[in-house]
Amino acid sequence: MDDNRNFILAITLSVAVLVIWQVLFAVPEPPRPTPAEQQAGQPIPSDPSAPVTVSPSPVGVPSPVGATAVPIQTRDAAIASAPRIPVETPSIKGSISLRGGRIDEIVLQKYRVSTKPGSQNVVLFSPSGSPDPYYAEFGWVGLPGSTVKLPDASTLWTVEGNATLSPSTPVKLKYDNGSGLIFTRTIAVDENYLFTISQEVENKGAEPVAISPYALVSRHNTPQIEGFFIQHEGIIGVLGEEGLKEISYKDALEKQQTFAQTGGWFGFTDKYWAAVLIPDQQTPYQATLGSRGTGKKTFQADYLLNPITIAPGEKKSVTKRLFAGAKEVEVIDAYEAQLGIKKFELLIDWGWFHFITKPMFYVLDFFYKLVGNFGVSILIVTVLLKLAFFPLANKSYASMGKLKKLQPEMEKIRDRYKNDKMRQQQELMALYKKEKVNPMSGCLPILIQIPVFFALYKVLFITIEMRHAPFFGWIQDLSAPDPTSIFNLFGLLPYEVPSFLLIGVWPILMGITMWVQMKLNPTPTDPTQAMIFTWMPVLFTFMLASFPAGLVIYWTWNNLLSIIQQWIIMERNGVKVELLENMGLSGLAGKVAGMFGKPEPEAPAKPQPGGDRAPSSKPRRKGA
Repeated sequence: MDDNRNFILAITLSVAVLVIWQVLFAVPEPPRPTPAEQQAGQPIPSDPSAPVTVSPSPVGVPSPVGATAVPIQTRDAAIASAPRIPVETPSIKGSISLRGGRIDEIVLQKYRVSTKPGSQNVVLFSPSGSPDPYYAEFGWVGLPGSTVKLPDASTLWTVEGNATLSPSTPVKLKYDNGSGLIFTRTIAVDENYLFTISQEVENKGAEPVAISPYALVSRHNTPQIEGFFIQHEGIIGVLGEEGLKEISYKDALEKQQTFAQTGGWFGFTDKYWAAVLIPDQQTPYQATLGSRGTGKKTFQADYLLNPITIAPGEKKSVTKRLFAGAKEVEVIDAYEAQLGIKKFELLIDWGWFHFITKPMFYVLDFFYKLVGNFGVSILIVTVLLKLAFFPLANKSYASMGKLKKLQPEMEKIRDRYKNDKMRQQQELMALYKKEKVNPMSGCLPILIQIPVFFALYKVLFITIEMRHAPFFGWIQDLSAPDPTSIFNLFGLLPYEVPSFLLIGVWPILMGITMWVQMKLNPTPTDPTQAMIFTWMPVLFTFMLASFPAGLVIYWTWNNLLSIIQQWIIMERNGVKVELLENMGLSGLAGKVAGMFGKPEPEAPAKPQPGGDRAPSSKPRRKGA
């Protein structure tokens, strides 16, 4: 196997990686009937520390009120239909409805829908009655047969004290059921996206009361998802010993899943945003994930705790948490460390190879904080990777140089044993062993690049830090493809180009650098191999045009560094660099050599058909 064949093998491996990880859009889901609610189940155990094994209905967590009964109106009208408490933090703004005490309006302060000036902020939560309700609810449910009046989605709470929720001012809601029970709900929020909800019940009646706390996140209608093959969007959670669970909206419509566990978190995730419930990490719970209600696509993630018995004159409380916001890596990691949330980092879809992907993000983020530009950070990290792998690449390119010098001997062996392929391979392997050359060395530079390519692709795709991150010039979003196209002369011609023809400046630069890198080696004599070498850069240009611009910038910069590195190593090993000659510019090569006072290199004698590939003392054989 010669160096050309090795290079083709390496290219084939690269194409395989690109095809596997090419962005795939899922086919839109056809409408499916929503399954009925589960029916009545077992009674709630009285021991608060016992595992929760209750059925979610009809005594369990309520189905989403308003999924079918509330008339649809605009989001603004739905917000205005109930009295509210404003929410103001550096990261979010919105409000809490006093009717039901729901957290049902959240807008993200730091993120906009697009990079266009004046683009609206990203909306996360919307109330029931709006076109796409999405909210969190907390409350209590009674035991089977209980007639205790409990607050529900229609209850109107009153405010005590602060009338605005902020990181420095929690709010307190109160409800008196008129039968001796007083419910107090204290809601706090930090500067990022974490709500802490403390629910207290005071029994002023004459009889003990047993009720169970619950929490839910409800999402009405199947949301529009990006549908990329490599990232999960839907219901997600880490449920105690069950570990990570990812449920698509399609699967959620078919069945509910119930888990009796301790520790973890669960809710809904989009590409960049999430809303998840975080129970106390030491308290058993029963979580139910799936679709709820009938007649409409309504999804819910909820959990129910064991009942709490409140004796007359006694107060008892429970605390729950809700994360609702952007999946910022530093924020997610801080919550996991500070609150001991089990594997909260998995809220960000690092994938199976998180041990590569997450460190890659940390390195990129480190240099971003130094230089203030993720694109420049990518360039710096590429240089560092080149330095880290330099010994291996040096050995690889040196071995390739030796193979190139052995070409005459290799051609002799092929001619001598052209009718005996087995003997030919044996003699070639003996030559490799004698000269201490590894014929597979040409694959190493590409093989090294594959995990880096994958890790960077994943980081650019999933991390919100890369979203709308600009580089320079026309690249205003490193996580999106280069928006220019050669087919309208990069915007000079006044017409839109179809997405499949968006072949921008950076993909073209990548193709050029790839073509130049290939030309460092002589064109293969085999016509098939020569055709592959000719068209491979064109194929890669079209394939990478739809990839994130940051990835194409990395590949282009990596190609340029590889050209310089290979050139230097070949010169050090006494291998002549015939770049211009291989590009069909032999005359220009002579002029360049003359400019630097070097004699014009003699063109190597072309082998005659059937003859030796190098000068030999033996007489040439005649005939073809």
